[in-house]
Amino acid sequence: MKVPRRRVLRWGVAAAVLPAAARLAAAQSYPARPVRIVSGFPPGGVNDIYARLIGQWLSERMGQQFIVENRAGAGGTLAADMVVRSAPDGYTLLLTTSADAWNASLYDKLKYNFSRDSAPVAAVARSFGVLVVHPSVKLQSVPELIAYAKANPGKLTVASAGVGSSPHMFWELFRSLTGVNMLHVPYRGGGPALTDLIGGQVQVYFGTTASTVEYVRSGKLRALAVTSTTHSPALPDIPPLAEFVPGYDASIFIGVTAPRETPAEVVGALNHAINLGLAAPKLTLRIAEFGDTPLPLSPQAYGTLIAEEIEKWRKVVKTAGIRAE
Repeated sequence: MKVPRRRVLRWGVAAAVLPAAARLAAAQSYPARPVRIVSGFPPGGVNDIYARLIGQWLSERMGQQFIVENRAGAGGTLAADMVVRSAPDGYTLLLTTSADAWNASLYDKLKYNFSRDSAPVAAVARSFGVLVVHPSVKLQSVPELIAYAKANPGKLTVASAGVGSSPHMFWELFRSLTGVNMLHVPYRGGGPALTDLIGGQVQVYFGTTASTVEYVRSGKLRALAVTSTTHSPALPDIPPLAEFVPGYDASIFIGVTAPRETPAEVVGALNHAINLGLAAPKLTLRIAEFGDTPLPLSPQAYGTLIAEEIEKWRKVVKTAGIRAE
């Protein structure tokens, strides 16, 4: 039997429309089950703090549990690799920071391309760092620290949350602009680094404001400077590093990404919910306590920010000759 051409065309259109309709229906019911937010670093660091903050907000706002999963290792690349290979359905998300952008330059043989394989969902905050020392270090200012480090190369130890982490990158920028030499001690995350810093096993750390501010306020650590170009509301008496090191300006972004081809409706729902949180006192006050700034952006604007961060820090990686192991 010969089927009329018009009917064949209708069948073809229907075949194309049905999958799209199914995806739209799934997106409209999202989330229908618990969602994972994967953090690429151990508990205690800035990634983990923000993952739980956003996870709690989304759980309350969207009516499903957003569960934080810490998958530490390789500077966050293990977590990113797992997420970009996950089903693009919105049920596996990545708590993203600048480290995910830096890794494009740090690693020669990544199995994924972060820009290509990720769907930007929403930015959350802009976070600055704090140059802190253990109280046993008698140096009281950045000029004293620089002078001592130059006179005693390699004697001071500077911790980081691992090669390519924000504490490491902040340190490398400081080293490139001052010429000081300290012994770099990388850890598997900010939590372990802070534990040893507070215990006196290491002496210097470029921690994020979110992870260090309470230790500074309690006297367990001494802050010498903040990495922003202006004073931080969280630590108003602490000077910017740029006052002593011209040209120093370092910060990180925190946000959320999903696997590529995650439905636009799902991305939009998550972006809307997160941006509502960034306008709500419950989150904005908490972010302010960290000394950070809320960063509400569209998915497209967040993608642009990621691309700019990749380019900005590529030069630091090249100048310092950093290579992830």
